[in-house]
Amino acid sequence: MVSASFEEITKTVPEKSLLLPIRKKAGRNNRGVVTVRHRGGGAKRRLRIIDFKRNKQGVQGKVAAIEYDPNRSARIALIHYVDGEKRYILAPLGLNVDDVIMTGEGAEIKPGNALPLASMPDGTVIHNLEFEPGKGGQIVRSAGTAALLLGKEGRYALVRLPSGEVRRFLSDCLATVGQVCNVEHQGEKSGKAGRIRLLGRRPQVRGSAMTPRDHPHGGGEGRAPRGMAPKTPWGKPALGPKTRRNKASNRLIVKRRK
Repeated sequence: MVSASFEEITKTVPEKSLLLPIRKKAGRNNRGVVTVRHRGGGAKRRLRIIDFKRNKQGVQGKVAAIEYDPNRSARIALIHYVDGEKRYILAPLGLNVDDVIMTGEGAEIKPGNALPLASMPDGTVIHNLEFEPGKGGQIVRSAGTAALLLGKEGRYALVRLPSGEVRRFLSDCLATVGQVCNVEHQGEKSGKAGRIRLLGRRPQVRGSAMTPRDHPHGGGEGRAPRGMAPKTPWGKPALGPKTRRNKASNRLIVKRRK
């Protein structure tokens, strides 16, 4: 088993006012039908309310603690603002306890500060990036990820995403400076099946181990190859076909990830 060191975590008990209960659904929809397979069980969790919008403009906040969040791969930072409000944000690499952060056009270019893309110099490393101004960060939020601001073209800013895709974003979109912490997350190894079960993931059975009536890959004598392009249990193409449906934003993509 390879696990995280947790050395950056300074507080183990979460802020009570920023917690919400999570009702487990085990992959089922409102009718009780399984719509996502291999989900269920797992350790009990509570939701930490994360401030993805970073809309406290011009108000300074002090980092009170770096905490563990069971609902995401990144660490989170508890911020105490000067007006008395407390919020959680994604903790960037290099953000420490007692550091001061701020949101707004006049904020300094340092990890944890949030600014519009128009206010950042070219070459800035960013995360928690908005698709639409004011909607809140939706991409580049997992552990160790970072995007790069390449330049500006009129109303738009060019950003290279972690996938390698180069895309235009409106210059008014907000982003946070720095790389998301817990960079070693990609190197973790579960080591045993029980640790996967605690994450709420149930066993997955190979299609080739099933019968032909249960899976397109099933049947045959002995260990047979697929004999076809990979398919889902319902016969749809898997492992490679394009699934992107949003053609409206194709004009914003400058360079594909592939």
